[in-house]
Amino acid sequence: MLIRTGLRAAIPAVVLGAFLVGCSAATTTDGPGGDVPYVDPSVAAAAAEGAQASLMPTPSPTPTLIIQADPAAPELVRDAFAGLQATYQDGCAPGDGNCAYFLGRVNEELGGLGKAMKADKKGPGHFEEPLARIGTLSTALDGDVSTANLEKHRSELLGTRDRVNTWMQGHPEDYR
Repeated sequence: MLIRTGLRAAIPAVVLGAFLVGCSAATTTDGPGGDVPYVDPSVAAAAAEGAQASLMPTPSPTPTLIIQADPAAPELVRDAFAGLQATYQDGCAPGDGNCAYFLGRVNEELGGLGKAMKADKKGPGHFEEPLARIGTLSTALDGDVSTANLEKHRSELLGTRDRVNTWMQGHPEDYR
């Protein structure tokens, strides 16, 4: 029984050791290995200087990453919507110390999404319903983003967030 236990422990160590020896024992005298073609150093230097174009085209990465061309431009709708959705990971009970942060964040995310929708190439007419809801909330807050006012309008804030989220979920082409 003791011998079997010892063998069970020794076999993986022996196999691992064989792999390590096999990997570290690979040496060649003329470069990285037989499976890698030899390139004359003068050809490599000329290619590095731009004298010779690459013979193999570089494939384009998939998926394509969309980067905003102008960092001063309004946020993309997709990114602004992701920020709004992230508010679902947080919350607070009325009067809780986290409410000032949470409700302020929901308000900021809705405002940022509204700006992104207005600046989107589809135009504000495409986002008519969510922009109307965000506008109604903005009118109700009347520019007062104090904790007391945000808590007073808590149901409007969270309701607007939920209705805008529902509208966006019905328009996946706007955030994918």
